[in-house]
Amino acid sequence: MTSRRQWIALGLATFTRFSGAILMGTVLAVIVEARASAFAAGLVGTAYYAGLMSFSPFWGALADITGRRRLVLILTGIGGLLAVLPLVIADSVPVAIGSRGVYAVFLAGFTPVALAIASHHGGTTGRGRSIGLLNSARSGGFSFGYVVSGALLEYVTPVDIYWIIAAITAVSTVALVAVDDPTPTHSPTITGLLAETRRRLFPAPADRRHLFRNGLVWLYVAVALRNVAVLGIMAIIAPYLIRVVGVAEFTMGVLLAFNHGSQVGFMYALGIVSDRTGRKAFVVVGMAGSAVFGLLAAGLTLVPAGALRLLFGAGTFVVLGASFSAMTIGGLAFISDVAPPGRESELMGLRETAKGVGGVVGPAAVGAVATVSGYEAAFAAASLLAIIATAVVARGLRETYDGKSGTVVVDP
Repeated sequence: MTSRRQWIALGLATFTRFSGAILMGTVLAVIVEARASAFAAGLVGTAYYAGLMSFSPFWGALADITGRRRLVLILTGIGGLLAVLPLVIADSVPVAIGSRGVYAVFLAGFTPVALAIASHHGGTTGRGRSIGLLNSARSGGFSFGYVVSGALLEYVTPVDIYWIIAAITAVSTVALVAVDDPTPTHSPTITGLLAETRRRLFPAPADRRHLFRNGLVWLYVAVALRNVAVLGIMAIIAPYLIRVVGVAEFTMGVLLAFNHGSQVGFMYALGIVSDRTGRKAFVVVGMAGSAVFGLLAAGLTLVPAGALRLLFGAGTFVVLGASFSAMTIGGLAFISDVAPPGRESELMGLRETAKGVGGVVGPAAVGAVATVSGYEAAFAAASLLAIIATAVVARGLRETYDGKSGTVVVDP
């Protein structure tokens, strides 16, 4: 980032925004599964990713068109805060599912816009490092959210937890006031804004060539497939660890934190390496590692209970952290490489949409299979989709970055 103050502000906003998001998702999955079923817990995840899928391109396009990226981040932060309040008033399964979906509508505005700001500061040769720094803050927030969720579930009432989620979201929103927007500001008319937003969200056939640069469209396909598997598993992993694997709530939170805790280091280190090598290999390895994670999660109950099972569980989530980091750093840098001027937030948002497709289908599907056939069978079946995703990117992507010369090579 251009200054330490800017990085601290954006890093704090990122850390707290995703702390609140993961705290909310983990707590609601456990509470809803206990009150209803694994399928109902999966619906909490489906509602969340439906919100991300539907609104990530909108917020990204809106930020590109107006240039007011900081304002978009602040407004969506306020919306996320308001989305938590219904849980305080009426703590029920339907309200939990609906509130999670509305929260996601506003959370969808954060990632593509914040990534565009970070990428702008990094430039071509420092893009991977800049993205890695932002994602390290994001991963730290996830780890904190997981650990806190386990502790709160064990000692605090659900309504008190909802107030804590609201407070964390408020801190994130306030921190954004100190972030400077480095991109030009535009003042489109309302009519022009609506027309341009529609054009970007539903481009004409002649305006879709950039989606095929270096096989970009196949990255989106693979992201969707991979996330049917991984997001489906992660939507119900918390109740699985508590009820089937047999760990305490606090231990559950600690185990889940190994995923994002390991990402803090992986994201930064792999971001630097990607600037020296290339992007495609990271994406392929990340997809393959996601398949391995699904199989390891399914095999947790085969390990003898006690310290060995806990060690195996921690290793399982470190594998997920490493594979996600590789896939994310490679994929985001790939998108930045091929993005035409002024459309980077849009393409980042489309990646969130692809992720959202997996998130809409995966939690409900994996939750349904787990309800009928058991968690282990559901996780093993889901991993097959990650294997298919690996094959898609291995065959469909063409490298965009020559690390030796430091140049981007993309299709015209």
